[in-house]
This record gives sequence, structure tokens and C-alpha cells, in this order.
Amino acid sequence: MTDTAGRRSAAVWAAGGWIAGVLALLVALPLAAGDRLPDRLATHWNAGSGEPDSSMPLWAATLLPALIWALLTAVVVLALWRTRGSAGGASGWAGATLGFSGVMLLGTQAAIVQANLDHAHWREADSVTGWVIATLLGAVAVGGAALLVGGRAPAVVPAATGPTMEIPAGQRFVWLSRASNPWLRATAAVTGVVAVAAVVAAAGGLVDSGGASLAVPFALASLLVLGCSSVQARVSEKGLEVGLGPWRWPARRWAAESLESARVETRTAAQVGGWGYRLSGLGTTVMLRAGECLVIRTRKGKDFAVSVDDAERGAALLNSLIHDSLTRQGSSG
Repeated sequence: MTDTAGRRSAAVWAAGGWIAGVLALLVALPLAAGDRLPDRLATHWNAGSGEPDSSMPLWAATLLPALIWALLTAVVVLALWRTRGSAGGASGWAGATLGFSGVMLLGTQAAIVQANLDHAHWREADSVTGWVIATLLGAVAVGGAALLVGGRAPAVVPAATGPTMEIPAGQRFVWLSRASNPWLRATAAVTGVVAVAAVVAAAGGLVDSGGASLAVPFALASLLVLGCSSVQARVSEKGLEVGLGPWRWPARRWAAESLESARVETRTAAQVGGWGYRLSGLGTTVMLRAGECLVIRTRKGKDFAVSVDDAERGAALLNSLIHDSLTRQGSSG
């Protein structure tokens, strides 16, 4: 599978998990608390007084947000299908729309359930002003992060034919390659949905505060797995930079002066001890797919490998940088 195909597959799995998870939570939240809710739920509050002024039966309050979410996702999927093959940020805007809208609907549903919980009549429902503000801030943060991650476009890589590369004096250059593991991203999505479900359930009063603590380990697991699910390797005049995760952080950097050589090796997960960021007898390896890896050896004798496509071209450019660095050192000496 090419890097582009892997990224597309991972994005599809992540989006599918988010869509299904939000839909399930929108329906499950009011139904799970049904015996503690009035026959009709307050669903709208007066902006001035903060008092409830409109209501819906439980079945309508359950199905309407789910229907809105289903229609919205259908529109987003159709828009992506119509713009398939086009460059740029279509996927970024789609992710931002789904992220923002999903958090808004979930937060709103949780607020409605919490406000109506254990009240005999919908007019006795609590205020939701704080919920609305917190939900809006969370939705903006999630939407912005999705836009930032999805809007990254692949860079154009210059052609090369050999193990070393001629670099014309004064010319700027860059080699960029990415790789991702769709299974690790799917795992991060699943653990993330579980964390969100725990928070929403606790916020809606379905579980006590102890139940909300379940979100912490799942959220940490989701972030850690997501951080090891993709990688970007970049070679420029500054040397090599390897960034992990969708935000390319944390990152490791090596100047050409600190490297001894660069090469290509074929490695498997079994050889390096598994997937992700691994330490083994072969050194440090960022293993996301079996096959060719870009491997560097530092002047301290340590090896670092990263499984990215087009590793030979990256090694060739690095070797040219290392050679130029040694030449400059020799001339200055």
C-alpha cells in the first residue's frame, strides 16, 4: 500500500468511527436515562432569563439530533465524493465540519439530558448556559484541529536516479515522505470514542464521577497510539527531521554534520519488536509498515530508521549533504 493510499484508508476508518460513535451516543444518552427524565424534555431556553420555553417528547429529543447528524454526514460524504481527486483542503474542511458538528450535537444532547434529569416537569429543567459555552469552545478546538490535520497536502519531491545527488550551488531543495498505519489510527479512534463516551455519560448523569475517570486512561491511550500512527521524514539543507503523529510532534532532528552515513534497509515489525516507536538491537526504528526504511548512522555510532516510501532518494540526498559537510570541514581545516 502506498503512503497516499494508507493515509486515505486511515482517514476513512477514523471518519467512519467518529460518525458511528457520535450517532450511537446521541441515541443512547437520553434512552439510558429515560427512567429519570420527564415525559417531555426541555429543549430550548430563553436567552434572556435562562428559563426553558420549549419542549419535545423523549422520542423526538432522541431521534432529532441523530437525524440531523445522519443528514449532515451524508452531505459531507457526497461533497467529498464530488470533489474526489481535487487537491488541497477538501478533506480538511470535511473533517472540521464533522468534528465541530459532532461535538456540538453531543454537547447539546448531554446538556439537555443533564438539565432535565430527575425533574418531574420540563419547565423545572436547569439552565444550560455553562454547557453551551463549554460545548462551543470544545467544538471550535476540535474543528480547528481537524482542519489543521486534514489540510496538510503532500509535497512535490524532486527526481533523482542514484545513491548520491548533485546539489547545484545556491539551490534550495527538500525531500519529504510520509507513512501511516491505518490499524493504529483505527485503534486511536476507538479508544478516543470510549473516552468521549465516558465523559458524556458522566456529564449526562448516567454514571457517577468515578465513571468519568475511565476517560483518562482511554484518552491517554488514544493520544499515545495516534502519536505513533504516522510519521513524516524531511530532508533539507538543515539535515533530517522526523516528526511523529498528525501534528509532526514530537520531532527528532539531525544536522548533516552529526551524521556518518545514510542507507536503505528492508525491515519488518518482527525484527524491531513490533509497531510504532521501537528500540531493539538494530537501534531505534519508527515502524509503521514492513519494507524499505531510511536508516541513518550518527557519528556516535547509533542507528535510527524510519519506514517511509522513497527511502533511497532520501538516503541519496542525505549522503550528498554529508559529503558536502565533510568537504567544508576539510577545507576549513
